[in-house]
Amino acid sequence: MVSFENHIGQISVSEGYITELVRHAVCSCFGVADVCSVSTFRSAVSALTRGKLFKRKGVVVRTDKDGGFSIDLHIKVTYGTNIAAAVSSITHKVAFTVEEATDMQVNAVNVYVDEMSN
Repeated sequence: MVSFENHIGQISVSEGYITELVRHAVCSCFGVADVCSVSTFRSAVSALTRGKLFKRKGVVVRTDKDGGFSIDLHIKVTYGTNIAAAVSSITHKVAFTVEEATDMQVNAVNVYVDEMSN
């Protein structure tokens, strides 16, 4: 559970909500076929990093010391997609969606293109 306080009062948001919110935002972007599974090695390395870590299929969200989020995404794109444009779109959409829903800052969105589909 992630908790923060604003002018309204104390707000708590579950990790599952944040990861599903990110996953839905990513899957609705043009050129994204799916979200890939995170490998065991990447999960082990992420678990050793500071801050709280929560993950779902292809989405790793970490809370930073300043109360913001760092998000790692592992995606599959469709063949012929301009990857640079897709990654830029995903980065902006995920940051905007999470900041609007949680009122917490997104410090980084790292997008890893793991697969390509026809």
